[in-house]
Amino acid sequence: MPEYCLVDKENHVMTVTLNRPDRLNALHPPANAELGEVFDEFAADDDLWVAVITGSGRGFSAGNDLRYQAEGGERVPMPRGFAGLTSRFDLNKPVIAAVNGVAMGGGFEIALACDLIIASDKAMFALPEPKVGLAALAGGLNRLPRQIGAKRALGMILTGRHVTAEEGRELGFVNEVVPHDQLMAATGRWVDQILACAPLSIRASKDVVYRSLSMGSLEESMAASYDSVKAMVKSEDFIEGPKAFAEKRPPNWKGR
Repeated sequence: MPEYCLVDKENHVMTVTLNRPDRLNALHPPANAELGEVFDEFAADDDLWVAVITGSGRGFSAGNDLRYQAEGGERVPMPRGFAGLTSRFDLNKPVIAAVNGVAMGGGFEIALACDLIIASDKAMFALPEPKVGLAALAGGLNRLPRQIGAKRALGMILTGRHVTAEEGRELGFVNEVVPHDQLMAATGRWVDQILACAPLSIRASKDVVYRSLSMGSLEESMAASYDSVKAMVKSEDFIEGPKAFAEKRPPNWKGR
């Protein structure tokens, strides 16, 4: 059983709850290693189609556990990054961050590594690393400019300032802001809309979007060959979708 998180798997959905509330879910190397294994299992399980990550208590994640580091805790490599996500570039399944409170530093980087961010109205975001002589090197400096543009990103990065959930929505990195007690219900609505789509179509779509962003031109991205698209075209669901549409019934997705 995981020690630093709670994991629930039901109806094609894996929900991961960061569970170090006494430290605002700040993560130390053992927690990151454990979460890396959790998301390895998610990636490998064909019956799991969507993941949700959230936090216990009043925080999503305060990021790197600086107290653990100050107390002489061992620093070890994190091949998958914070929460097993920030350095994971081969996961085509969608991951949603349900941000229930503070998402600071590495915690914000975890959320940025997810495909959607649904935020409680109590959520707060920041990359405050420069205030303690550090830098957001787990993807924050790379992902935030790509998601909201360089000027807006630098307005956060160069000041380390705190940004509310509503401002995050206005800036463009938050998809929806909801009252705190409605966070998981709202996240569930997004999950249900994804599950209504063909799983391999979702994976191909995510794969093409992210790979396209790394290419030099629109023409190159449209001409490229994608294994995820080939898998979608060869799947049973590629036949089931049009068939269900013609028969005026909901599709019965298999994920294969």
